[in-house]
Amino acid sequence: MALSKVDSIAIGGFDGMHIGHQQLFNQLGEHGAIVVIETGYANLTPGCEREKYTHYPIVYYPLDEIRHLEGKEFVAYLLMQFPHLKKIVVGYDFHFGKDRRYSHKDLKGFFTGDVCVIEQVTIDNDSVHSHKIRAKLQIGDIHGANRFLGHNYCISGEVIAGQGIGKKELVPTLNLECKGFLVPQEGVYVTLTRIDDEEHYHPSVAFMGHRVSTDGSYAIESHILDMNVQHVQRATVCFVRFLRKNQKYETLELLKKAIQTDILNAKKELCHLSL
Repeated sequence: MALSKVDSIAIGGFDGMHIGHQQLFNQLGEHGAIVVIETGYANLTPGCEREKYTHYPIVYYPLDEIRHLEGKEFVAYLLMQFPHLKKIVVGYDFHFGKDRRYSHKDLKGFFTGDVCVIEQVTIDNDSVHSHKIRAKLQIGDIHGANRFLGHNYCISGEVIAGQGIGKKELVPTLNLECKGFLVPQEGVYVTLTRIDDEEHYHPSVAFMGHRVSTDGSYAIESHILDMNVQHVQRATVCFVRFLRKNQKYETLELLKKAIQTDILNAKKELCHLSL
């Protein structure tokens, strides 16, 4: 969509594209767009990863390029970008302009169109925020994080060479390098994995953490269940449930038994999903 046709925008950081953010997007019309202020802190949906969770076009504004603007200047800048702008949607805690000194109340004074303010979204009386999702992921609370997100938390990256033990001694895995993403707590997870440009996701088990039972290096590994995949360049891993913490096994045989138990538990968890 050409920016000249946009008549409504939602403004924010939108890291995570969680259920609170979706409430803003629901107020956009047919010719709506999303304006992302890039602060450099996004690690749930860094960069264009946000585009996977909306059908609206997204325009990115690096904070360093607009942080000097006063309130009126910021609105004037928006009107230059979107000449037919009639509606701006923001959250209740939205601040903008130099030193973030302006709020949605000021926005209503600077902009002659409609300013729609979305109140905080809560689940069980707990307000939904990106920093809370990060905190949940860091303690392995995948269920809680996914509830706030409204979708499974996912990380993406390039498939890289592993240590070579998995395929020979344990189970074959895709080893990922996921730059820019917050990686959940070390441990084993029930996951769904998408490879390259395939549209569907494969049942899988993922490990992330230091390989304390082998070489001690940090790894992000996904084992796709009942399928042998080769020559994969990129993969996306989506987290369904936390299985267990990372732990050390004294022999490869004990590690292999633990992995087989993880696989069985993952199959039980995923059997009810429509994949």
